Amino acid sequence: MRYQLFYWPGIQGRGEFVRLALEEGGADYEDIARTAGAPALMAALEQADAAHPAFAPPFLKAGKLVIGQTANILLYLGPRLGLAPAGEAGRLWVNQLQLTIADMVTEAHDTHHPIASSLYYADQKAEALRRAQDFTANRMGKFLDYFERILVANPAGPRHLAGAALSYADLSLFQLVEGLFYAFPRAMKQLAPGLPHVLALHENIAHRPRIAAYLQSARRLPFNEDGIFRRYPELDAG
Repeated sequence: MRYQLFYWPGIQGRGEFVRLALEEGGADYEDIARTAGAPALMAALEQADAAHPAFAPPFLKAGKLVIGQTANILLYLGPRLGLAPAGEAGRLWVNQLQLTIADMVTEAHDTHHPIASSLYYADQKAEALRRAQDFTANRMGKFLDYFERILVANPAGPRHLAGAALSYADLSLFQLVEGLFYAFPRAMKQLAPGLPHVLALHENIAHRPRIAAYLQSARRLPFNEDGIFRRYPELDAG
């Protein structure tokens, strides 16, 4: 199977969670925004099946299937790339973890765009500061402590979130932590002592051969102030 991933060019965004799974799984895929640019993405949106269109990127073409929403794409890819448990209960658990990660990603995004995505950050800076203060003081720790507890409670050991094998949820937690360290380095430094297993997982993922090669390649775009995770020092606690 040759996959086609459709996402916005120039940013990691939500598409990055899918890219990490495709890279770790050794999948044959084309990142359309990177190879053909935004016009190809817009053309694909315009040509979508009227009965089943994707609301927005990312979406994945797999043969005749067109699958939208990051967690839904990963639910499909996981078993096919060896990144999900074999049993239904395990697959649902990994999907649940992915959806929780997606919730935190949305909250991280809303620290710099709390009023509307259509407005510039400069148009909502006062509201962004209030939102970011709550996020760094309360929400970051609540989410990350949850994942720390999941790792500690894993009967197979704290190396992975679900069982003894790597899953796409592990890859997504890596990306979440990467983004938080970029956007909120001071807040993350304060939380780090209470997150030994989360940070160990992050380190282990970064050194997996395929992920390490991807991170060092031109395919991995750097974080920037157009994506989900943005470094505005005034929003970072510390």
